[in-house]
Amino acid sequence: MATEHILALLTAERDKLNKAIEALGGAAKRRGRPPRNPLAIAASAHTPAKAAAPVKRRGRTFTAAQRKAAAERMRQRWAAKKKGEKSSPKKSA
Repeated sequence: MATEHILALLTAERDKLNKAIEALGGAAKRRGRPPRNPLAIAASAHTPAKAAAPVKRRGRTFTAAQRKAAAERMRQRWAAKKKGEKSSPKKSA
C-alpha cells in the first residue's frame, strides 16, 4: 500500500473517532419528561458519591387475612361470571 493511502485511511478513522467523542461528550438535548425537581438533581451531582444513599421505596404488602379476603372475593366474582355465561347463549357469527 502507498503511504498516502494509509495516511488517508488513518485520517478518516481519526475523524470518525472525533465525531463519536463529540457526540458522546457534548450536551445532548434531553428528551422526555423533565425531572421532578431539577434543583435536587443538580445538588446531588455536586455532593460526594457516598454522602447520601438513595431511599428505596417498599411496596404495600397484604396481611394474610387481607390476602384470604381478596382471594374469596375473586372466587365469588369468577363464580358469578361463569354463572352468567351459562345462562346466556353464545351468539354465532
